[in-house]
Amino acid sequence: MDIHSQGIRSKETCSAAANAIRDALYVLGGKWKLPILMTLAGGPLRFRELQKALEEITPKVLSKELKELELNEFVTRTVHPTTPVTVEYSLTGYSDSLEKVLLALRDWGFTHRERMKASLKASKAHSALSKPALEEK
Repeated sequence: MDIHSQGIRSKETCSAAANAIRDALYVLGGKWKLPILMTLAGGPLRFRELQKALEEITPKVLSKELKELELNEFVTRTVHPTTPVTVEYSLTGYSDSLEKVLLALRDWGFTHRERMKASLKASKAHSALSKPALEEK
């Protein structure tokens, strides 16, 4: 990618772009936000259902992450007046705005993973070729 072709030339535009990327990473960062969003893509879930689906997440962390996702308008919390009270979490319409971003990250992730595998394979092949020469000395 040529950042110059994207209009990021001046210090101000570069700084604004870096801030926007930092904001996006802050909102989506962490171990659990994306798995929560992906799990909720299947439809609304109760807290315990979400926790069960995510297996390793603690209730405290799930609660914190859901509050942050709600604050950033990706998740909505609906309280149903039942006995006991039922609370469901679901994705908002705004969460659809992440689709292109997540698809781009997925594609980049696949490409990067393959690149790293190829690099590791080449490094191992190079080491294997160099090893006999070192043993002869």
